[in-house]
Amino acid sequence: MRAARKPRRKQEAINARLDHRSPLVFDTRELGRRPGALKRASRSVEAPRDLGNEVIGVPEGAPIELDLRLESVMDGVLVTGTGRATVKGECVRCLEPLERQLDADFQEMFAYPDADARVHEDAGDDAEDEEDTLFLEDDLFDLEPVLRDAVVLALPMQPVCQDDCPGLCSDCGVRLADDPDHHHDAVDIRWAALQGLAGTVKDGEKDNMGGAEAGVDEKQEK
Repeated sequence: MRAARKPRRKQEAINARLDHRSPLVFDTRELGRRPGALKRASRSVEAPRDLGNEVIGVPEGAPIELDLRLESVMDGVLVTGTGRATVKGECVRCLEPLERQLDADFQEMFAYPDADARVHEDAGDDAEDEEDTLFLEDDLFDLEPVLRDAVVLALPMQPVCQDDCPGLCSDCGVRLADDPDHHHDAVDIRWAALQGLAGTVKDGEKDNMGGAEAGVDEKQEK
């Protein structure tokens, strides 16, 4: 099932030429436009820059293992595959570094250039579907935009170092996982005013007692 994603701008095959030497560009010539023809491909590539979000992602240059299945259909090539990589980031609760393996699944149709007219006809007034269509260029396709979408969607929105991470102390910022018994003696604000009043009363009583003792001493001297 194709994952939902943000619309991408339509690929302009005329204005941008794909480089077959690029690690994320794949050749479909062996399929020969024969519907039902299959080809499998595996490749290790270096991660492009900015593959993730501000919290977690695949470091630039890190290895990504790709396993692809290319299938020729009537209007193009259906690409199904998985990208496996190590993502790095920080826990949103305790801010400690974290690292985990990520599998990003994807499926995308790359249309033949001469299928452009049929795509327009089928899309009708749905401009979003038209903008979301990717095309083959000289039997080549660029997997980077598809891989980027798949990785971003597979990343956790709120990554944590462990499911039960207690986070940081809200008073002093200490990492609670390192000190499970950490706590602060908190005073209920509802009683704080009464405690202050009680202290004032006690101070007043002491003053009164001091005045009484002084009066007794004066009488004894007389």
